[in-house]
Amino acid sequence: MTTTYIPAPAAPVSGARRPLTVDAELDAPLSRWLWLVKWLLAIPHCVVLSLLSVAYFVLTVVAMFAILFTGRYPRGIFEFNVGVLRWGWRVAYYSYGSLGTDRYPPFTLADVPDYPARLEVAYPEHLSRGLVLVKWWLLAIPHYIVVGILLGGYRVAGTPSLGLIGVLVLIAAVALAFTGAYLPEIFDLVIGLNRWVLRVVAYASLMTDEYPPFRLDLGGHEPGSPVSETSGGS
Repeated sequence: MTTTYIPAPAAPVSGARRPLTVDAELDAPLSRWLWLVKWLLAIPHCVVLSLLSVAYFVLTVVAMFAILFTGRYPRGIFEFNVGVLRWGWRVAYYSYGSLGTDRYPPFTLADVPDYPARLEVAYPEHLSRGLVLVKWWLLAIPHYIVVGILLGGYRVAGTPSLGLIGVLVLIAAVALAFTGAYLPEIFDLVIGLNRWVLRVVAYASLMTDEYPPFRLDLGGHEPGSPVSETSGGS
């Protein structure tokens, strides 16, 4: 008896698009065994991302003071920080944050329209000057607990983790080795969990005042996403 897999339905959207959109296309076919050495192949990216992460942190602090006094996130800093998130998502998608593609990630902060993993953050014209003092630590604490479970502790993008995402990706990798296919149910869940993490990162990085939802949006594309629209949707 053959079971037909029906992709998880997209969550309904109310109002405008969310500040952050995370989209992914599952490549096929995927190598059965390349995932065993992606930790090695991702090392150059991890080195660069470690350096970029330092700049990201420093510039986020600068942005915090700018928001506190002006209510605006400096545009240049915003574009740089979004680029770092975008780069990190591509590397995580290629390696052990998803294993959703065998295409080597490009070394760039810019959006790459034809890469199967994309991330965008809408620039906020105005941000609360009061929230900037509490949202990155006090308000985000409930989400930090969830993210700790999902990631299992700190990791540089692309490196293995013992969190829930890492466990699911390992299951997907073993299944890929034996069947040559990525289990679509696991793919939908892995992308949804990564989306949750990245929403929290964007909020804690002061890029938006919209509190991340306690909701698991499954699947490769978010409804209303400009990324999914330009790529033809899912």
